[in-house]
Amino acid sequence: MNRALVLVTALAAGMTSAAGVAQAAAPQTAAAPATSAAPIAPQAVPAKIALIEYERAAAATNEGIRSLQDLQKKYEPKKTQLQSLAQEIDALKKQLQSAPATLSETERASRVRAIDVKEKQLQRDGEDASNAYNADVQESLGQVAKKLGPVVVKYVQQNGYTMLLDNTGQQGGLGVLWTLPGTDISQAVVDAYNTASGVAAPVPSAPAATHSRTTPPKPTAPKQ
Repeated sequence: MNRALVLVTALAAGMTSAAGVAQAAAPQTAAAPATSAAPIAPQAVPAKIALIEYERAAAATNEGIRSLQDLQKKYEPKKTQLQSLAQEIDALKKQLQSAPATLSETERASRVRAIDVKEKQLQRDGEDASNAYNADVQESLGQVAKKLGPVVVKYVQQNGYTMLLDNTGQQGGLGVLWTLPGTDISQAVVDAYNTASGVAAPVPSAPAATHSRTTPPKPTAPKQ
């Protein structure tokens, strides 16, 4: 998910919609002659800045949590398959280590090659599964993020904010180091979105069993 593009597009759409409503509601007055228009002096507007961790907010909504749980169920068979292959490799290595000294060099080399082939397969399958999982995560949360944009715009307008900053952070960019309490509106936006969407809070998933040599697919961007 191109987070910056999704955020800008969603907020721009919300601002355009709000501007259209305001323009339609404004009273129609006769236009003054161009020659009589006096220059308007700029006025300072008190700044009220809000912060939001946009990616985390999208993933923390009830809809986002449910999407992640569905993806975990979808990839559970592949995770089990990778775990089985890892256990098979461990068993082959233990057999090789405990092989008698009378084992021929030809047989030993054959077993080493078999282990090497399976290890490469495990690495390849694990990377493929991880890439596919991450792509599905980005797509699923991207859909939530697009619908979250108008909620964010409505919230900042109703609460009188003059500027909104995304504090998710970019690689190589500068993040916000300190803010006053109450400046971050992420949770407030999540609550507002959950109310508007009507999606109930999902039942927490059961913790998965741990294994010694597995690398299950995990999302890279969103944080719960």
